[in-house]
Amino acid sequence: MNDSRTQREQALQRQVQRLAQRLNELHEISNRLSRLRLALFLGATAVSFFTLFKAGPWPWVGVSILTSIPFLVAVARHRRIQRAITQHHLWRQIKQAHLARMALDWEHIPATLPAPPRLEHPFAYDLDLLGERSLLRLLDTAVSHGGSDRLQQWLLQTQPDPAAIRQRQAVVRELAAMPRFRDKLVLNATLAAGDDDETAVGRDKWPGQRVLDWLTQQDMPHSLRPILIVLSSLTLITIPLLLLNLANVLPPWWLLTWVPFVLLSGAQTRQVGPLFKDASFLADGLRKLQAVFGFLETYPYAQNNGVQAICQPFLDERKRPSQQLRRVTRIITAAGIQYNPILWLLLNALLPWDIYFAWRMQQLKRDLQNLLPRWLDIWYELEALSSLATFAYLNPGAIFADIVTEATAVPLFQATALGHPLIAADHRVSNDFQIDQTGSVTIITGSNMAGKSSFLRTLGINLCLAYAGGPVIADTLRTHLFRLYTSIQVNDSVTDGFSFFYAEVRRLQSMLAALQQEADYPLFFLIDEIFRGTNNRERLIGSRAYVQALVGGNGVGVIATHDLELVRLADSSPQVRNFHFRDDVENGRMVFDYMLHTGPCPTTNALKIMRMAGLPVPDGDAP
Repeated sequence: MNDSRTQREQALQRQVQRLAQRLNELHEISNRLSRLRLALFLGATAVSFFTLFKAGPWPWVGVSILTSIPFLVAVARHRRIQRAITQHHLWRQIKQAHLARMALDWEHIPATLPAPPRLEHPFAYDLDLLGERSLLRLLDTAVSHGGSDRLQQWLLQTQPDPAAIRQRQAVVRELAAMPRFRDKLVLNATLAAGDDDETAVGRDKWPGQRVLDWLTQQDMPHSLRPILIVLSSLTLITIPLLLLNLANVLPPWWLLTWVPFVLLSGAQTRQVGPLFKDASFLADGLRKLQAVFGFLETYPYAQNNGVQAICQPFLDERKRPSQQLRRVTRIITAAGIQYNPILWLLLNALLPWDIYFAWRMQQLKRDLQNLLPRWLDIWYELEALSSLATFAYLNPGAIFADIVTEATAVPLFQATALGHPLIAADHRVSNDFQIDQTGSVTIITGSNMAGKSSFLRTLGINLCLAYAGGPVIADTLRTHLFRLYTSIQVNDSVTDGFSFFYAEVRRLQSMLAALQQEADYPLFFLIDEIFRGTNNRERLIGSRAYVQALVGGNGVGVIATHDLELVRLADSSPQVRNFHFRDDVENGRMVFDYMLHTGPCPTTNALKIMRMAGLPVPDGDAP
């Protein structure tokens, strides 16, 4: 596993080096083209003026055209080089972000959604799913706000869906083997956003959400179809009558139909007025989205059936985004005659020109109200799935959990070499762990800093990954579906008037209520240091009673504690079992192996730590 991870990291480093070298080459070409453009411009200007003064205006026109051709060719070439520089720069940023994720280099991992205010959630904050150094930030490669939000929803879901988990796992497996597809999806979205800053890419609602909001908020006026039929009928009568009048065949009877035509057309001015502005806004939004959607339309999916199935709406020739963009472009071209007042006046004087294209715009907007949300939903889904797939690609040793749905299957939870994804791979210590029956409680004791809290988070964060459909850091993981609930990092609230102890009591009361409620799945609870906010005597009494209330309930759980008295509960209840983490002192320093051992902890280290810090502690263990 370490070898494959190292090989992948080295491959990414080589790609970054090659991209840096190519960027240097492109910058040199760009500099040469800049100098060439200047020389061609000055040369063409000099030759042009010389010809004007020596040969007159007509030769000057021809010479000016000929001398401008090399300059225009150089400009076009320079623009292509500039686009290539932008693409290579972004491509290098994508690869560097992958390396940062592998090394947990948080300063260079792109930002994700800002963490919302602390709300009542069963596990989000205790497991570091949100925040600056969170699982969401480590995973999130989405450029759109919607993609990041979709991934966040999967990680925070409180009711796992086995069908959705299996479906996501299948697609994530496919995407993990499609690194170029994933990176190009990011590249095209970033280019469309017009933002090449790796720390701010795609965090605003651009441009799809803006277009979607415009479509849904825009008051759709009444249909123009009836008035268009009337005006078209008047036009069909007016034009022949006008021609016959001009040929002196009939008197000016065409005025009888033309005057009503003008009055009816004028009455629609307010409704037709925003036509060009609306069409331009829509075209700009779709053109930006087309950078992403066009990539999904043309990608050769080959045997990647799961990804192709998701992208199927982009493959429909009649309804694909590029087809809709062409429709908008035609409307913009037609509405553009507003910039030519004479032509605009002539056309609208005899034809329902603006009204016809406003009606076409109405149709297009109604179609997009149905199509655009689906396109955006697919994009957001792909970005969230690609984030999980990138995590799998950057962690070759990660595996997909085996989700068990048979209620009678045992064990309920079984993991080998389970590790924490937010601990660097070269420092990570993995452990095996198993839970056999509902109603059981595991008590983990151990010294300070021995790894108890980290192990609780390791269990919880890998369950979140598994239920999101992503890979987990383990050699194997076989688990039933659980509702997750934690009490690890309880905070007091000065503004709400809650002390730390009362906040903890409320949290534990909510957990007990969740355990006792009827639900499709049992509760998986994780508790770190029960009632740490009160004195030793009351803490022990309360902790013992609380653990006894948990035993035999509709759930399983793990409790980390310093209270060695709690391990005695295993003597009276077979559903309570004890594990511990150890510590030792070597050369005056505390040493931890972070390995989970069976049975209660035989040692404590608080006095050792105080003694090593130089505090006045007696030599014996007794005070």
